[in-house]
Amino acid sequence: MGGCFSKPKPVDVKVEVMVPDKEKEKESFSPNGKVSPMPTCKANGSTKHMEERPATVDLYQNPKDMVEVAVCHVNELQNGQMREVDVACGKALLIKERGEYCAIGHKCPHYGAPLVKGVLTNGRVRCPWHGACFNVATGDIEDFPGLDSLPKFQVRIEKEKVMVRASKQALQSQKRVKWMVRCATLSDGSFNNTNVLIIGAGPAGLVCAETLRQEGFTGRIVMCTMEMHLPYDRPKLSKSLECQAEQITLRSKEFLAQYDIEMQTGREVVSVDVKNKVVHFKDGLKMEYNNLLIATGSRPKPLQCQGADLENVYQLRTPEDANCIAKLANDRNAVIVGASFIGMEVAAYLTDKSHSVSVIGIENIPFRKVLGEKVGQSIMKMFETNRVKFYLQNEVSELRGQDGKVKEVVLKSGKILRADVCVVGIGVVPATLFLKQSGINMDSKGFLPVNKLMQTNMPGVFAAGDIVTFPLAFRNNKKVNVGHWQMAHVHGRIAALNILGKGVEINTVPYFWTAMFGKSIRYAGHGEGFDDVIIQGDLDERKFVAFYTKKATGMNNCIQTWRSDEVIAVSSMNYDPIVSKVAEVMASGRTIKKRDVETGDMSWLFGKGT
Repeated sequence: MGGCFSKPKPVDVKVEVMVPDKEKEKESFSPNGKVSPMPTCKANGSTKHMEERPATVDLYQNPKDMVEVAVCHVNELQNGQMREVDVACGKALLIKERGEYCAIGHKCPHYGAPLVKGVLTNGRVRCPWHGACFNVATGDIEDFPGLDSLPKFQVRIEKEKVMVRASKQALQSQKRVKWMVRCATLSDGSFNNTNVLIIGAGPAGLVCAETLRQEGFTGRIVMCTMEMHLPYDRPKLSKSLECQAEQITLRSKEFLAQYDIEMQTGREVVSVDVKNKVVHFKDGLKMEYNNLLIATGSRPKPLQCQGADLENVYQLRTPEDANCIAKLANDRNAVIVGASFIGMEVAAYLTDKSHSVSVIGIENIPFRKVLGEKVGQSIMKMFETNRVKFYLQNEVSELRGQDGKVKEVVLKSGKILRADVCVVGIGVVPATLFLKQSGINMDSKGFLPVNKLMQTNMPGVFAAGDIVTFPLAFRNNKKVNVGHWQMAHVHGRIAALNILGKGVEINTVPYFWTAMFGKSIRYAGHGEGFDDVIIQGDLDERKFVAFYTKKATGMNNCIQTWRSDEVIAVSSMNYDPIVSKVAEVMASGRTIKKRDVETGDMSWLFGKGT
């Protein structure tokens, strides 16, 4: 059963990955600023630009690297159970489903969460921290966040003992890069003429590029970004301001080069000519494409007041911004404008470093619209306990400076706050201005509507990440914008599969997290427009689960009718793995009714529900 077995089976494995005969030549541009022409070539002796993926990949080629141990009695685990087991120099996650055993890596490759504390459902395990999902038979990542899969280990039964055979290297790394091809080249080193251009180097763009290679695409892939860095883990910026760019890089320069994913940093796109399939850059260069993915993300809203251009006023976008904020706030006064998730994470990080931390917000309670009033109040108390002062239902009137640097923040209420550094986090807008004359459909807010395949209205043009509205399957295909890190990964994968014409529709449950003062809040679903919040647990103890419900509507004889309330989202603190479990229920298509969560009886999680 695809890697799960109870008896030893022979393994006949062959890996064939194309390697160019000679090293790629550096890209050159003709004097008119257009990319040098890309001649037609035959990939692998044909006109196709796909390479067949091997059916299986041998992880056990070096016998000297292998260890095999008995980990338990054959009847020790029940169906649906997981256990961390010691395998010589490391650990593995042993799983029993439908009477058969599997063994895979025991840590989530994303941030190292122990998967034994996750959720096992129908052949996949979901991470308890951030919701990534892995196939238990293959170890392949099936939902995100994260880029890497898990190593898979051999299992056999001998004399009623469960034996696990594993690579020492895999036991140590606890992660695996999926098989990928490289770009097909001519004998003279030039590229074939089939290419995908990706604008943006966030998770959507990177996952798209890697998925193309994983699916056997041997055409040219180019990623371009305005930033000067390789793709990096942006959510860490607001949670750890002193981290360096190289510490949070998602893929190294060497990794991208190994799989012929061309990265062009510091490159800004100014327009897209859809008719001629050409992208124009600010520096005058042009680039042709066959398929285009637009994944430019969002840009922060600027503060509109006098003094907004003073020094030491930041919008957190880059590692350099984060480092400067941390340095300037040390033993000084920090003012955060905006009680957003980014603003609050920055405030939490600075509390034990700054002399004072103040947060200004237009709402009366932080996170009220997303997490509800009671949860927002609980979080606000946690901040106040840690010396953060709030100035809510307020706005900035003026920033005052001295020698060109911010020194005071004046509120519309008349209150004046001392400020040595000011961090602005008042929301974002989609970075799509360069598309206004392109003919690509854009709504009044600048978002790009896409279908279930991540396609725009233009042939060969796909979009992903923060800039799109897309049909959310578990909310009856309601068109939504979900600016989550996890969702951008999913968008990138679906876009890649459909660039290849596979017709795969997006079907995932949104999942995000935030971390403050060592406490993590997890969230799954899409709670926009919730009517009520059902809370189980203790908000004061910061151990709770909150269910967000909304009255569902239906049609009866062409008349809109109201049905019973349904759970549309869930959040929790210190209640793992409840959010991952609810996410799995939602992903299965089961409806969770409000009455299921009101009593505190969680048995509905294990089979009950509509």
